[in-house]
Amino acid sequence: MLINVGRLLMLCIWGFLLFNIIHPFPKPTKYFLDVAMVFMFFMHGLQMMLLKATQGKDQTKIGGWLQFRIFLFGVFELMAWQKKQPPLPTRK
Repeated sequence: MLINVGRLLMLCIWGFLLFNIIHPFPKPTKYFLDVAMVFMFFMHGLQMMLLKATQGKDQTKIGGWLQFRIFLFGVFELMAWQKKQPPLPTRK
């Protein structure tokens, strides 16, 4: 439930940042939102790249749709994806 609320919040944030590109806000706010957009692109791209880099050879590849959702929703999609993964075998 809270993951879906987080996804909705992320969609609102992306919409707000993209709205700034289409219809810029007054100057101090515009610059802040431009920096926030670059930061979001960087952080969500970094999350996606780190997840792809940590995938083992025996694990299934991450599809394009999942990569897009991870880029769009960030940590909320990673948490949802993690819940769907089977538990790792324990060592004895």
